[in-house]
Amino acid sequence: MGGDQVLIMTVGARRCALPVAHVIETMRPLPIEPVAAAPAFVLGVAVVRGAPVPVVDLAAMQGLDGAEVGRFVTVDAGGRTVALAVSGVVGVRPLDGVALHDPPPLLAEENPAIEVLGTLDGALLAVLRAARVIPAGARP
Repeated sequence: MGGDQVLIMTVGARRCALPVAHVIETMRPLPIEPVAAAPAFVLGVAVVRGAPVPVVDLAAMQGLDGAEVGRFVTVDAGGRTVALAVSGVVGVRPLDGVALHDPPPLLAEENPAIEVLGTLDGALLAVLRAARVIPAGARP
C-alpha cells in the first residue's frame, strides 16, 4: 500500500484499510430491502441517491458474527456502486511501509465467500482484494 491514501474502517473489532481510489462516499446506514436467494453476505438493496445499490456485509464476508453495522461505504466496482456495511469509519490516512509490513488481505484465500463473490461480481472482488486488515498494534 506504500504511501497511498486509504480509508480506515472498522469491521467488528478489526480495522481495515481500503484504497481511497475505490471509495465514493461514506454515510449512515440506509434502510435495506432483503433480496431473495442472495448469498448470506448480501444484506439486500438500499436506495442510495435515488438508485438501488446492493449492500454487502464486510463482517459476514470475513466470517465475523455479530458485528454491528454503523456506516455504509459506497465503492465503485467497475462502474457500478456497491455499499459496504461496516461497523464504523475512522478516516482517511496515508499509510506507509513502516506502519504496515505486508498487511494481511481483507479476504483470506480460503474464505468460501470469495468463490461466490467471484462468480457474482468480479469487479467488487477486485476492490475487496485491494483492502487490507490492519494488524493490532499498527498505527495508521
